[in-house]
Parts: sequence; structure tokens; C-alpha cells
Amino acid sequence: MHGRPDAGVADPPTADRAPVPFARLDHADPELFAELLEAVERVASTGAFTGGSEVAELERELARYCGVEHAIGVSSGTEALALALRALDIGPGDEVIVPTNSFIATAEAVTLVGATPRLVDVDPLSETITAEAVAAALTPRTRCLIPVHLRGRTAELDPLLALARDHGLRVVEDACQAHGAFYRGRRVGSLANAGCFSFYPAKNLGAWGDGGAVVTDDPELAERVRLLRAHGERPRYNHRLPGTTARLDSIQAAVLRIKLRRLDAWNDRRRQLGARLADLLEGAPVELPPPAPEGHDHVFHHFTVLSNRRDALREHLERSGIATGVHYPVPIHLSEAFSALGLAKGELPVAEGLAERTCSLPIGPYQTDEETERIARAVHRFGSRGEA
Repeated sequence: MHGRPDAGVADPPTADRAPVPFARLDHADPELFAELLEAVERVASTGAFTGGSEVAELERELARYCGVEHAIGVSSGTEALALALRALDIGPGDEVIVPTNSFIATAEAVTLVGATPRLVDVDPLSETITAEAVAAALTPRTRCLIPVHLRGRTAELDPLLALARDHGLRVVEDACQAHGAFYRGRRVGSLANAGCFSFYPAKNLGAWGDGGAVVTDDPELAERVRLLRAHGERPRYNHRLPGTTARLDSIQAAVLRIKLRRLDAWNDRRRQLGARLADLLEGAPVELPPPAPEGHDHVFHHFTVLSNRRDALREHLERSGIATGVHYPVPIHLSEAFSALGLAKGELPVAEGLAERTCSLPIGPYQTDEETERIARAVHRFGSRGEA
């Protein structure tokens, strides 16, 4: 079956069918779940809950996977970004260019190091920042920029990296939503001064709690992040610089080691489902995510469509037993947390328009083909009933 599903064929009543969840976590795979429980029990039996061999092995495996020399496990994606900035000596008086269309942690990390986020608008198709937007936002205080690989889709890095070289800027990749994606043959996170990952449970590579990592080829930066995550201490009680508590737990490392081995297969399934869903939704009353251009990748952390009647679409899908999400309904520059930046509604119009129209549909490696067809049929019915 190709193209639009038969919108005239009604699904059985929702009560007779299992709902389609927005995301499935590890209990959806009994074999994987059992393996993860064994790993947790193994760590618990040793009492080595902080640091130790599990964290060290994960760091080696993640560095090899990303194609870099160093990976440093930390306590969250937010801390990964903040520690990378601190290790690059970004701080008070500095500006860091950040897309306003992202999770707030991207800008939040900038404030955590005492710098100022300079929020910019995004490209309407890729929903990521461009070199043109960054160039227009440069000031004498600009020290760094953070491109975000949003929803699993890669940002256009080459022009951003070239611009950064020309202006002496540091670049930190926010790859928290794009684990395992490729940009022009290289893994995201490996192309800039540092790359940052979140292992929040719902990510393509998720832990059983919070976790994150910084990856880099720069040995000095890696060493600074290692010190910063643990009070600047080495050896014990010898504090070389002021740090914090931002270590990755051993149990999370053990869980992530098992799941990292499956990440490529899971991403392949996400790509397959993303292509299938786009095919099935052809002609539906929504705007589809554009295909990744040559040299780019999309690992579909989210499958996001746009609708002028987003809330009505979500209500319709909920009645059909299909869960949805909104990422993100308030651009960072319009959030109360960043009102002090003084950006008013209308100043970054692309992100503002996306925030009002974006709707994320279910996608994930355990989603079945039948569920994918149900999602598409329900979206088509939204239009056939005159609700679009």
C-alpha cells in the first residue's frame, strides 16, 4: 500500500482498539527490558553507583561511536551544554547565539555560565538556524554559537562552521535530539568544538533517568569538562578549579551501554517509519516535514506536521485514540524566563508561527506499521470531515 490510506474506511471504535501512545519506553521490548534489569542488578550488587567501570566503558564506546577522541558522561543534557561552555571559557560579558526554536535548555545553559543568549530566528523549512541569521546577529561580544539539530534533523553546519572560523567563534553542537544522525558522512556532535547529548528517557538514546554527555576531539576541553563535573577535583580533595556535581550515574551508564548497541537499528526503523508516514500523509490537511536534503539526515526524534488548526487536529486525534505532542508552544524569546532580553512578539516571526502550528505525531522503533496507517487515516479524516 503506497500513498494516501483509504480515508473512507473507518477505524473500529476507539474503545475496541489499543490507543497509539506518543512514545514507548523500554518495557515495550521484554527481551531488552530483562537485559536492562540484569545490568541494573549487576551495578547495584557492586555498590559502585558513581563513576567506575560502567561510566568509563560507556565513554569509550560513545567516543568510538561518534568518531571522536573523548566522551565525558554528565548528569543531563543541560549540564552537558553548560559544562562545554564553561570549558570553552564562555562567561559573563559574552554573548552566545542560540535559536529561539528549541527546548529552553539550549538558552538556559548560556545563562548558567553567566553569559547572555542572543536569540535568533530559524529557517522555515529546516526549523534550524542559518549562517545568514547568525551573521546578522553578531556583535563585538559574540563568542560562541549553538546550532541545534532539532527533532532529529541535522542543521546546515558547514556555513555555520565557516562563519565561526572567520569570526573566531566557538561552536557547540546541541545534538540532544539527534543521537546517531549523520551530517555529510560524520556523526552529529563530532563536527564542532564540542557536541552535547541528553539521555532523557524519551530520547532516541534514553537512560532510566537523567543523563548527558559531551563529546570532543579537544583533549584540553575534555579534561576541563571532567574536572568541572566533579568539583574540579583530582586527586581526591585537590580542587584545581571550582566545579559542580554533574556526574553520570553508573546505573544510567550501564543502561546506555546496552541501548547504544541498538541505536543504529532503532534509527533505521525511525527513518523507515518517517518515510512511510510522509508517504501515507500525502494529500492530508497538514504540512509535512520536508525530506532531509543531500548530505543531511533525519532520525525522527519527532515527526512534526504543521496545521493552522493545530489544537482542533490534536483533539480529533485524541478522540481517535492517538496521542500527540507540541514541541514547542512558546518560543524561548517569548517565555517569561527570558523576558529580560526584551524581545517582543513579532520580532522572530518564523519561530512564532511554528509554535502556533506544530503538532508532533507518534513515531518510534516499536511503532507498528498498522499503527502508522491508523495515524495517517485519522489525519486524513480530519480533512474529509471539513475540520481542517
